[in-house]
Amino acid sequence: MRHVDFSPLYRSTVGFDRLFTMLDSLAQPENGGQTYPPYNIERTGEDAYRISMAVAGFSDKDIAIEAHRNVLSVKGERKDEASGEGSEVLYRGIAARSFERRFQLADHVEVLGAELKNGLLHIDLKRTVPEQLKPRKIEIANGGKATQIEAKAA
Repeated sequence: MRHVDFSPLYRSTVGFDRLFTMLDSLAQPENGGQTYPPYNIERTGEDAYRISMAVAGFSDKDIAIEAHRNVLSVKGERKDEASGEGSEVLYRGIAARSFERRFQLADHVEVLGAELKNGLLHIDLKRTVPEQLKPRKIEIANGGKATQIEAKAA
């Protein structure tokens, strides 16, 4: 895969550092093609989203969720459970490995809460744009008088 060098753009732009860093990180392979645990991202409303992760075998005490700046981190670490005495696992199909998933969040997206139900971890997100950043309509005042602009004679 080709790597794009954004350094010339750093010299001629102001305030776009984060954009170039995100574009640069897209070219990097994510944790060597990590696919565990599987997840879905869905839109549940106009400004509401939900991340659902399949974390079968993990309890709420085994999972840590942290939102810092624009990154949501979900870490899972399961303690080895001692099997009954005299028993051994012949085949382990249920994953018990630790994991860490990171999600890049857009500006003004906040985590509302998380719920673990039936082996699925649901994380609810909401985008709340501050009032001063929302587009607003500017009324045009019409005082009833027509204003005429005249050019001065040279």
